[in-house]
Amino acid sequence: MRFIDIGFGNIAAASRIICVSSSDSAPARRMIQDAKDRGACVDCCAGKKCRSVIVMDTDAVILSSVATEDIRKSLEEAS
Repeated sequence: MRFIDIGFGNIAAASRIICVSSSDSAPARRMIQDAKDRGACVDCCAGKKCRSVIVMDTDAVILSSVATEDIRKSLEEAS
């Protein structure tokens, strides 16, 4: 199992990631709010601005301050 860095010493399993999205869109914001309501939101931003939203196959939503493009590059290297 390969892991990718999602910022501030946090890692995520690359094989369990469904999608990575920018946090700027309205659908992403609704997804974040829904995950917070369900208790399935993991905030890995360490107080910084959220720049990407990672959706896992476990129905968890991870917030990261790493840019979406950087996560994409990490995922390509992991596969």
